Amino acid sequence: QVQLVESGGGLVQAGGSLRLSCAASGRTFSMYRYPMGWFRQAPGKEREFVAGIDSSMDHTRYADSVKGRFTISRDNAKNTVYLQMNSLKPEDTAVYYCATYGTTYYGPLPQDPNEYDMWGQGTQVTVSS
Repeated sequence: QVQLVESGGGLVQAGGSLRLSCAASGRTFSMYRYPMGWFRQAPGKEREFVAGIDSSMDHTRYADSVKGRFTISRDNAKNTVYLQMNSLKPEDTAVYYCATYGTTYYGPLPQDPNEYDMWGQGTQVTVSS
């Protein structure tokens, strides 16, 4: 089975940067096959789409709230997807999750979390004023 493990979260001052990583493992897992998405969830709020990258790395998609500040990328050889987070704002505070679904996909990723069936356990990002 596939396991996804996020890392890189922490406490940062507004305007600062963090780089999140999501490492995938599993006997049958090949990173290149799977679209990868980042989601976040703040206390009392629904889980929301942040960014996604497709199987070919030709398509990326971002939530309007992070566009121009966050960058998603992947290293298939390392089975890892990244989220570079710049110009962080207090409203970015949330638990960040990586996710995928078990089929190749070419195009902008879906924003509905129900489309994803493999999730990491999350990493906390806290942005102070």
